Amino acid sequence: MYPTSTDPNMNRPFSGYFALIVVLPLALLLLASRLTSGAPRTDVSVAAPTVGAELATAAAEDTAVFAGGCFWGVEAVFDHVKGVKQAISGYAGGQLVNPTYEQVSTGDTGHAESVEVIYDPAQVSYGKLLQIFFSVAHDPTQLNRQGPDHGTQYRSAIFYRNAQQQRVAESYIKQLTDAKTFSRPIVTQVAKLNGFYEAEDYHQNYLENHPNQLYIVINDKPKVAALKKEFAEIYRD
Repeated sequence: MYPTSTDPNMNRPFSGYFALIVVLPLALLLLASRLTSGAPRTDVSVAAPTVGAELATAAAEDTAVFAGGCFWGVEAVFDHVKGVKQAISGYAGGQLVNPTYEQVSTGDTGHAESVEVIYDPAQVSYGKLLQIFFSVAHDPTQLNRQGPDHGTQYRSAIFYRNAQQQRVAESYIKQLTDAKTFSRPIVTQVAKLNGFYEAEDYHQNYLENHPNQLYIVINDKPKVAALKKEFAEIYRD
């Protein structure tokens, strides 16, 4: 989840005051820019969906699967939504059965870091989950990356379980596109869920377990704060 440089110039040694006075501040500025580019969008207002926003008439249990960059932050956002019973980090969208984090991280398995959201549709609708996903959980205009993380395993995706979820997801993307909600095109993939594989234990509840880690502080805590601000009526501590 941490940014690395492929530019050989970034790895060349510098000496003396030049490195301290010129190079170090520029490097820190570049690093800060790359890290914060994964923060939630605050310059746009994402409207509620016109399809799929209704609540179920009776308590039940349903699941939704989303991918939007590193699963730590996406999981943390949905953990704070009323009506969500559990959010689980894992992998979806690839060919390999029961992949490991190391395998998915190569980008060769086709999987994306994903989050399975188990929720009560009588308390929170699938459409509302989509609104949160597009508003504060990630930036849907970044192709095969999210903030400092690059690769197809960090792509934006909605993995639908049935025709109804597919219809709502595609309708919402069209709604946001027609409204020109974002200055750049939405690149979110809508694909059938062919399996969700739970990630290793150390990835679960990562923000809660590592609240002061620099990556979490810069990239993921702002998402939870944005959820509290933008969706106060369904936010829970």
